Amino acid sequence: MQVHFLGTGAGLPSKDRNVTSIVLDLLQERNALWMFDCGEATQHQILHTSIKPKKIEKIFITHLHGDHIFGLPGMLSSRSFQGGEDPVTIYGPIGTKQFIETSLTVSQSRLSYPIIIKELKEGVIYEDDQFSVAVKKLDHAIDSFGFRIDEKDSPGPLLVDKLKEEGITPGPIYRQFKTEETVELPNGNTVQSKDYIGEPKKGKSVAILGDTRVHEAYISFITHVDLLVHEATFSEELEELAYDYYHSTTTEVAKLAKRAHIKGLVLTHISSRFQSDEVAQLLSEAKQYFDNTVIAHDFYSTTIK
Repeated sequence: MQVHFLGTGAGLPSKDRNVTSIVLDLLQERNALWMFDCGEATQHQILHTSIKPKKIEKIFITHLHGDHIFGLPGMLSSRSFQGGEDPVTIYGPIGTKQFIETSLTVSQSRLSYPIIIKELKEGVIYEDDQFSVAVKKLDHAIDSFGFRIDEKDSPGPLLVDKLKEEGITPGPIYRQFKTEETVELPNGNTVQSKDYIGEPKKGKSVAILGDTRVHEAYISFITHVDLLVHEATFSEELEELAYDYYHSTTTEVAKLAKRAHIKGLVLTHISSRFQSDEVAQLLSEAKQYFDNTVIAHDFYSTTIK
């Protein structure tokens, strides 16, 4: 499971940072990509990567400010020209459906694939045998949401060496150990399958929060995730400004991460007032409180461990 940052700026694009878009790479897990927000020129950013839009299975919109959604109609349209045929499910706040349908209708854009639009509410919004996605409402100037994605534990590996040591040779019987609670051996003995299966593989987890002030109420939502992706629009000294504009500072987020006992933190949505040579100072502020912190730049990728 990897996370790719296509845009890491706040409000408007700059020479160093495009506006927000994040891709959760689940190609190994389910041969699909999940996108979180789609700011202006996201499809142009994709051209600089190996990301294939036809692999985008779900799109999650944190909120409806333009720097998070203005790239969506174009990206959806281009997906048709790039061989997209499979359905795309889009999750977003109330108004997402109106925005998408109006944009596509007025521009007479016709998609080669169906889209399913689901407007958000708190709680678990998606679950299958691999993943669950939960939603938390945040504190922003308009309705804004955070997403927690939990991968379910995978069954442990078949202990082939142990089977061979006990004279159980490879064949269809090996499959029975994975699908049945008990297995009858060729000699007539019955054994428990669990005795020949290794420890389950722990699933990974990631929380991606939209624009927000920092709140203690988020701790239970993000607790123990392997990776937290959180906006840090402002520096420590601009805490009052961050509060007034419903945003967060580097140190506020780092303190939250520490209290939530997460493993890793990536800060994004950086104000254009900060030049590239000032990023080190922003990172230093956060690391005072949570050492395993990174400030994302456009095209930064990280593997969730």
